[in-house]
Amino acid sequence: MDVALEIDPATGHFAHREVGLSVPRQQGKTQQILGVQVHRIAAWQRQNVVYAAQTRGMARQRWEDEFAETILGSPLAKRIRVRKSNGNEAIIWSATRSRMGITANTEKAGHGPPLDLGIIDEAFAHEDDRLEQAFSPAMLTRAMAQLWWASAGGTEKSVWLNKKRKAGRAHVERLWKTGQRPAVAYFEWFAPDDMPRDDPATWRATLPALGHTVTEAIIRAELEKLDPAEFDRAYLNRTRKATPPSDPNIPKARWPGLVDAGSQAGPEVAIAIDVSQDRGSSSIGVASVRTDGRVHLEVVDRRPGTDWVVPALLKLKRLWNPLVVAVAGGGSPAGSLVDALVEAGITVPEKKDQPHRGHLVVLRTYDLVEACGQLADAWNQGRARHLDQVPLTAAVNGARTRRVGDAWTIDRTNSLVDAAPLVAVTIARWALLTRGPAVLDDYDALDSVL
Repeated sequence: MDVALEIDPATGHFAHREVGLSVPRQQGKTQQILGVQVHRIAAWQRQNVVYAAQTRGMARQRWEDEFAETILGSPLAKRIRVRKSNGNEAIIWSATRSRMGITANTEKAGHGPPLDLGIIDEAFAHEDDRLEQAFSPAMLTRAMAQLWWASAGGTEKSVWLNKKRKAGRAHVERLWKTGQRPAVAYFEWFAPDDMPRDDPATWRATLPALGHTVTEAIIRAELEKLDPAEFDRAYLNRTRKATPPSDPNIPKARWPGLVDAGSQAGPEVAIAIDVSQDRGSSSIGVASVRTDGRVHLEVVDRRPGTDWVVPALLKLKRLWNPLVVAVAGGGSPAGSLVDALVEAGITVPEKKDQPHRGHLVVLRTYDLVEACGQLADAWNQGRARHLDQVPLTAAVNGARTRRVGDAWTIDRTNSLVDAAPLVAVTIARWALLTRGPAVLDDYDALDSVL
């Protein structure tokens, strides 16, 4: 409230024309919205305040049962007059003649008199921007006008809310980088996917009302009774996404059983890189045979873009002295990095199946097909272990495959998420087990000669 209602000293007007609040359920946003409306009608003359929710019926219910009743049950009751006639609902502040009304979620909402404060509540239910498009023109001539919206997380169908959350985060990032304040004030409490839903520390970071009007015992009870995706939406403010259909070629049901939080790489590793289909991010994966014979799989780095990959590989090469460095060539997105890797000193062996330590192994399509089949077999046979890293597990769950002859390979284009983390460890495992022995045999032969 301090920030959203800041006054710009240069203009004497509100510093923010729009205020967005993305917060889990039952965190006090309804009372906050009521406070904003009462403040507006009490402080200024002839203000027009309009409130909208999922539907006009829902807006009427909240306006009548919560807003009006709360004011009438307070010392402010003698300062207002409530008009409940259908279609003409208003809470009128007697001294200022300002009014709080409601509207429907339609393109005609907000049409009529100029609008000073528009409230869009439960924004997750709005699948388009019709309400904002109706409110905004009515605010053009009002120097102190504000649009407020508030909501818990929605679903993939919550197009307007998801767009607003994305824009709000971009405003925050820009503010951090440039110090330039936007005309939008955005506030968000949510738990990123790497924060476990059953950890009270996650709840404390996400639920501002925890310890005040909500207890940890209540949240734990909600966790036990709700579907995980619905708990995430309601109390961690995550967007609920449709459960993706399973790909028949990827045995992802086996993946949880391969988790070993204490798994560590052995003395010999293979490193591999892959790039997302849109080149928006790159991943570096490693594979290593553990002392028990199982193969350790891990994503050791994942960042936006591709410019960081070659320097990172050179550093890892110095630190780990890998058996080989692997990358998919041909038409793969990472194939464009091969020349840069060679130029940086990670050379290709003269004979592709006889690499020396640290050589660059470039996979062709049939190599990647072979690698995918081998990895699926390893999962089914329990011969792999991983750390349950979020990017890698997400890639396993969202990856899609395409046919290559009678076999298959990972399809980056049609995967539901960035599949590069999965491709990277797949390539790393193949390079470790098919090219690594040649490196070790070469060194064994050299030792026998010496």
